This record gives sequence, structure tokens and C-alpha cells, in this order.
Amino acid sequence: MRERRKSLKASIAGSLLLAHPVLRDPNFRRTVVLMSAHGTDGAMGVVLNRPLGRKLGDLNAEFAFSPLASVPLYCGGPVEPKQLLLAAWQERDDGFQLHFGIEPDKATMMMAEEGTHLRAFLGYSGWSGGQLERELKQNTWIVVEVPADLLDHPQDDGLWRKVLSSVGDDWQLLAQEPDDTSLN
Repeated sequence: MRERRKSLKASIAGSLLLAHPVLRDPNFRRTVVLMSAHGTDGAMGVVLNRPLGRKLGDLNAEFAFSPLASVPLYCGGPVEPKQLLLAAWQERDDGFQLHFGIEPDKATMMMAEEGTHLRAFLGYSGWSGGQLERELKQNTWIVVEVPADLLDHPQDDGLWRKVLSSVGDDWQLLAQEPDDTSLN
């Protein structure tokens, strides 16, 4: 896996943002954010590694008896934490295609297609125009390409360590640092 070195003016939609190991903000500490949009007006993505331990069917009666009842539910970020976003990944020979913010009816149809993975997110991660660019200049985030095997790994706390470790030897050392460094 390669760290993506792009001009800060280029869009990083379709990339992953890995929280820098020193980032302490509890909303983003050790998170992996899949970027769905990035432009001059701002940026948006969802946190992939904050499972809520619930399924979409647990959320409300609308989904309890629907085909989407078993879709895993994640905390997508601190913005609009009650807003539900559905996303689908479709595996392709040349990678994957992401469908973001899809309607439940479309998600149900897509479920039947082989190679489709659905996730539900409560909330999202968002940045106003220029905010993410400032954070990138301050090295708050590490931008990496989405690994082909992303969905083969558990989407939990270990995902951050796994993806960061694959960026390079220096990052691997930082990824293995314990939460409480006084225990070293």
C-alpha cells in the first residue's frame, strides 16, 4: 500500500484518511475514514472502524422485518449522529465501486447482486471548505489508497493498525504503540 502524495488541491474522494497516531480527538482517534466527497466546498466521509455492535434491524421498526435487517451499523462520525446513511461496495475486477447515500429500496435491490457489501452509518465525518486542507498541512491525517482487501479485514479497532502498518516500516512501529504509552 502506498501513502498518497497529492497536491492538497486535488480531490481525495475515494481514498482513506488514517488518523495520525498523535491525534487525540476522541471523535477521530485511531479512525479510518473512507472519503466520499472532497472539493472546495468541503469534504465528507464515514468512519469505517467504529462498529456499534448492532444491526440495521435493531434501529427501528421500519428495518426490523426488511431484507436490510442484518446490515451492520457503524458510527460514521460526529456530524448529524442520528442521520442514517447507507453505503454499498461492489467488487469489480479493477477494484470496487462505492455507492454512497443510497435509498433503502435501492440497497435492497443491490443486496441481491453478488460481490455487494452493505453498511449502515449513523452520522458522518465532515469538513467545511478549506478545513481538511489545513488539517492535512498540519499532518493530522495520512492519506492512503484503499487497499483491495479492505473488506476482508474486520471493520473494528484493529483496522487502523492494519492499514497504517501497511504504509511503511515507520508507520508500522507507530501503529503498534499501546493506547497508554506509560505501559511501555
